[in-house]
Amino acid sequence: MKALRITVYGYVQGVGFRSFARRHALALRINGFVRNMPDGSVQIVAEGDEKSLDEFLKLVSRGPFMARVDRVETEEVPVSGYGGFRIEF
Repeated sequence: MKALRITVYGYVQGVGFRSFARRHALALRINGFVRNMPDGSVQIVAEGDEKSLDEFLKLVSRGPFMARVDRVETEEVPVSGYGGFRIEF
């Protein structure tokens, strides 16, 4: 089990990015959350096995159809034991 903090920059708010991230996280059995940040980025904390996290990172690096991802930053963080994957408002 591994945990990542993923910050996605670009045109990523108001385009369904959080729902996109949640849908793919649930399909890959990744736990954590996604939220919009005041600077216009989207932050994700994702916990899961390394293979699932790698696939998830590829997906969020592309984003949904209407998004434009300019940059993605990742940082390994301690596992917190989230249950499920939620959208934070």
